[in-house]
Amino acid sequence: MSEDKNKRPIVVKRIRKVAARHHGGAWKIAYADFVTAMMAFFLLMWLLGSTSKGDLNGISEYFKTPLYVALSGGTGSGDTSSIIKGGGQDLSRSEGQVKKGELPPVKKAINLKAAQQEFLRTERLKEFEKLKALKTSIETMIANDENLKKFHNQIMLDMTTEGLRIQIVDEQNRPMFKTGSAKLEPYTKEILHEIGKMLNEVPNKVSLSGHTDAAAYPSSGKGYSNWELSADRANASRRELITGGMASEKIIRVVGLSSAVLFNKEDPLNPVNRRISLIVMNKKAEEAAQHDGGVVKLNGEPDKAGNDDILKEGAEGVSGLSATPAVAPAVTPAAAPAPAAH
Repeated sequence: MSEDKNKRPIVVKRIRKVAARHHGGAWKIAYADFVTAMMAFFLLMWLLGSTSKGDLNGISEYFKTPLYVALSGGTGSGDTSSIIKGGGQDLSRSEGQVKKGELPPVKKAINLKAAQQEFLRTERLKEFEKLKALKTSIETMIANDENLKKFHNQIMLDMTTEGLRIQIVDEQNRPMFKTGSAKLEPYTKEILHEIGKMLNEVPNKVSLSGHTDAAAYPSSGKGYSNWELSADRANASRRELITGGMASEKIIRVVGLSSAVLFNKEDPLNPVNRRISLIVMNKKAEEAAQHDGGVVKLNGEPDKAGNDDILKEGAEGVSGLSATPAVAPAVTPAAAPAPAAH
């Protein structure tokens, strides 16, 4: 028994080997996070490299004190009047950034009278240019027509405050009418026919006036004077213009002025005082004629200053108010005719 008590028990340890479980690929998630972080890093570097210096300064200023500016106001990385406090639309600016929609509307005062006058001035200038182009066309026609070229000293063109003025004047040995009558010479009819065709190129109305020199008309007891003679010559010219092709409704006024408006005031008997004057009228002159010569103000504009300004602005190459021949230099006054010639 003693021998059995002195023996130690034998313990047998049996280790069971169990195979390790699969960890489930957690490393892949970590790797994906790493790749995402690197992509974000390189994207940030690319943005920093492609952003202008002004934008970078704006971004830097915004992140320095956004909360302070938002709470205390003042200028900084944006005006605090913005809905998003401390912000603004343009990050390149550090002061005065406010959204356009949040600004109070700017009240603009419009001067209607000044706007109307500017519009009318523009319209008058356009009309002036059209009349100037017509003047050039008539001058070209006279220069290119063999029959009219020899009469160029008797055809005078100029721009006036009423429009384009075309004057056909007498010469000492080449009158437009038979002496003391309203019967036109054949060459005068030819001139009026050609001018009548060209006047249809513009919509403007036309006024006609007849003029004589200061020589008294030989009275026969019938009371016929230079006034009647100048009116008859103006009316005869009107008929020839219409015969040449001009629309009859373009004529708005036909008057005889006798010797009241002399071309050469220093020599009342000079042949150039015997003339027919056609005016291709501008809009304002038409309005005045339709009101029987009364003063017409278009929308409160000044009566004269407007057209005078247009003449000053558009008078390049135009002789102002002094008439000049269509092609050649100014008419040289000839010897005064006998008093009986009209």
